[in-house]
Amino acid sequence: MLQHYINNGNKPTKTGFGEGLLEAGLRHPEVVCIGADITTSVGCNLFAEALPHRFISLGIAEQNCIGVAAGLALEGKIPVFSTYGVFAALRDTDQIRVSVCYNNVHVVIGGAHSGVSVGPDGATHQALEDISMMRVLPNMTVISPCDATQTRLATIAAIEQCKGPVYLRFGREAMPDFTSENMGFEIGKSQTLKTGNDLTIIATGHMVWEALQAAEILESGGIHSRVINMHTIKPIDEDVIIRAAQETGAIVTAEEHQIAGGLGSAVAEVIVQHHPVPMAFVGMNDRFGESGDPRQLMEKFGMTAAGIVETGRRLLKGCDRSI
Repeated sequence: MLQHYINNGNKPTKTGFGEGLLEAGLRHPEVVCIGADITTSVGCNLFAEALPHRFISLGIAEQNCIGVAAGLALEGKIPVFSTYGVFAALRDTDQIRVSVCYNNVHVVIGGAHSGVSVGPDGATHQALEDISMMRVLPNMTVISPCDATQTRLATIAAIEQCKGPVYLRFGREAMPDFTSENMGFEIGKSQTLKTGNDLTIIATGHMVWEALQAAEILESGGIHSRVINMHTIKPIDEDVIIRAAQETGAIVTAEEHQIAGGLGSAVAEVIVQHHPVPMAFVGMNDRFGESGDPRQLMEKFGMTAAGIVETGRRLLKGCDRSI
């Protein structure tokens, strides 16, 4: 049944980032791109090939890249810098905090190769803490699109809709591309992909597709789940979260990220202040990833539709509402 969602087969979300960067760059001459020796790996090659005079390669010097980006932003440019998320968000944290966020300059940071679906690159290259690190920084916007088309739209939005720093998270592996062009993209406004009043599944990134599959499985057993694509982690869509809590009474969050500090924590912060309901969390449970086949790793760590289904049923059973 879910095949009707897929518009363009399977595409890596990094492809959408590259396409969006080039599209925005062609429209806005002030956009410049900074690379860190892995231009093609993170999708910046399209921009570099089409607009070489606005592409700067600084080599494997990620902290320096952030400093240069901040300087360019202060001079009126819109710099876009991308590397693997573990370097973009973690190695550069001090420079992002002081040079970019403290000055509140418009720098777009692309965190590629997020989650365990990077696969054989292993734990050192699997960004599982980047959402939590970035969302605590003042002035930072944090975006985690669900597929290639949405990543393209999100990249353009990060450049055109924002005035301050943006962290945009995306992956490497080809995933179902199911976002419709006419859905648009508004930072801070989530998308309800499926309605239901028994349970809410709030997902981000690659886990949105898993959430849709989980909802279909749950529905076959009589549980009607609402599925929300929370593509913006900060600012988060509080109104949609509160309404979901009021109308469904139970929430499961799903993310390809550490449970601590990520989407689940951000949703819980809203829930506990406005309308407390039972919650459960699907994600990495306080451990590092490992090298392996991307799909097998997702299954091992429970970040699949089956994991969401099991978590949702367990949560509802604990509420004495349904199994």
